[in-house]
Amino acid sequence: MLVAGVCSGAGVMGVVDAGSRQDSASLSQQAAQRELNAMAARLAELQAETTRLNALGQRLTRDAELPEGEFDFAKPVGQGGGGPVRDIAPHELSGGIDQLDAGLRSSGTQLSALESLLFNRQRDRAALPSGVPVANSYVTSSFGLRADPFGGGGQFHKGIDYAADHGDPVVAVADGVVTFAADRSGYGHTIEVDHGNGYVTRYAHNSRLTRRVGDLVRVGDEVAKAGSTGRSTGVHVHLEVWKNGAYVNPGQFMGKNKPTRG
Repeated sequence: MLVAGVCSGAGVMGVVDAGSRQDSASLSQQAAQRELNAMAARLAELQAETTRLNALGQRLTRDAELPEGEFDFAKPVGQGGGGPVRDIAPHELSGGIDQLDAGLRSSGTQLSALESLLFNRQRDRAALPSGVPVANSYVTSSFGLRADPFGGGGQFHKGIDYAADHGDPVVAVADGVVTFAADRSGYGHTIEVDHGNGYVTRYAHNSRLTRRVGDLVRVGDEVAKAGSTGRSTGVHVHLEVWKNGAYVNPGQFMGKNKPTRG
């Protein structure tokens, strides 16, 4: 009877030990699963950040007008390597995710700085005179020495004249602020736009001015209606570009958008 009792007690203890081991294994498995779930959540966040940075990179590549294919953010990066493959420990995986997180944050900071730089460059470009002041036009008189159209000998023409019909919209060739909108001797109804960095554009001989001093204008915005006021032989748009108080040849700014007959 004593032997039977001891055996019975040993059997109970064995069952208890086995149950304890099962409980301990279950708790360890649950802890490991929680760790995996946490890493999976971080990985999902990093995947979303990667998608955002790829989209930002693609837009910046386009805005910077880089050669097509030079930076392809949608193309997977090639990888290689050798050596034996082994199971990765959870702490190693977590450390790798930390490094990826730090790398993405650094890349995001750099791309944001590049975005700011490109924005400033585009803003400066928008404030630089370019294009023509009237649509579907062509040059009727260039910058420089020419015969006086009123038969008074020679004269130096300080701007470029563009063909126009009465009432055609005269548009700003860069972003800026209207600083003059009134009559000028010889120029008739004149409007001037200050673009910053020392640049001012003058639009003359208009039939009517559609902007006032202090108005903010964007490139392509109408500032006047074409006409033939002042010292003029017919309807046209006279454009001058001034740099730091001295007139310069507008042609050097219009080269990329040569006027054409529409």
